[in-house]
Amino acid sequence: MNNYKPEGCLLRTEENMKYISSLEGLKEAMENNITVEARAELCDSSHNLIIDLPCGVFGIIPREEGAVGIAEGLTRDIALISRVNKPVCFKVTGLSEKNGKYTAFLSRKKVQEECYTEYINNLVAGDVIEARVTHLEQFGCFVDIGCGIPSMIPIDTISVSRISHPSDRFRLGQFIRAVVKSKENGRICLTHRELLGTWEENSVNFNVGETVSGIVRSVEDYGIFVELAPNLAGLAEVKENVKAGQCVSVYIKAIIPEKMKIKLIIVDTCEDFSPNTDFRYYYTGEHIGKWVYAPEISGRTIETVF
Repeated sequence: MNNYKPEGCLLRTEENMKYISSLEGLKEAMENNITVEARAELCDSSHNLIIDLPCGVFGIIPREEGAVGIAEGLTRDIALISRVNKPVCFKVTGLSEKNGKYTAFLSRKKVQEECYTEYINNLVAGDVIEARVTHLEQFGCFVDIGCGIPSMIPIDTISVSRISHPSDRFRLGQFIRAVVKSKENGRICLTHRELLGTWEENSVNFNVGETVSGIVRSVEDYGIFVELAPNLAGLAEVKENVKAGQCVSVYIKAIIPEKMKIKLIIVDTCEDFSPNTDFRYYYTGEHIGKWVYAPEISGRTIETVF
């Protein structure tokens, strides 16, 4: 069982509130080396994180204790600045009192070091893990894979169906599953499409003669690619005034497994459309050794070997 969850998972739990809501709770957390969470309310000019502790104790994570790699210059200070107004995990490393007021010295770095030792370093290619979306860039989706430790899913491994931006598939704060693709220089590289089903697993949900909804992913001279599911797209006949990103209703003209093709006709378009970031995971296990997307009848090889 993985006890090293993305930041935010502990915040509102009864046990966590017990530790951060009183001086006695903070002392207990320190004595027993317990990881707790609270909101970062400020990053000061020296890039120390000031932590909102409901017990009234002044909480501070010194800059060099803010994340693994900060002291060595391997992690940029944006990793600290971006935590303001968000939950952070930490160990209580010290408590001091002056004129009846207490200061709690905290370390997020120690939690991350423990996470690496007990969890991250034990991961191998093919392991399926939980992650939380932290920010989205044109080239990929950044996620928290445990205790604020970052990783990224490149845009071309998010799904088989091509998207123009990761926000077409994910939303900030969303919990997702991902597969460890490799480990490079201590960093975990992830992929996602292998969990979204094979061509056959997706195509079996559709039948010739049905009219279903889809999303236009690209418009080419020879046809329009319409996504029916994150790992399944079909080619529709050319139609005027259709553009990428539109939601459309499509008539399924043919499904051809041996060619991995679905022929479509666009019936209508919908201008008001928000991307649906809910999707189905076809693989729900904890480790995957090999994923074969193409049906055997097609004679094509589209697979991932971990």
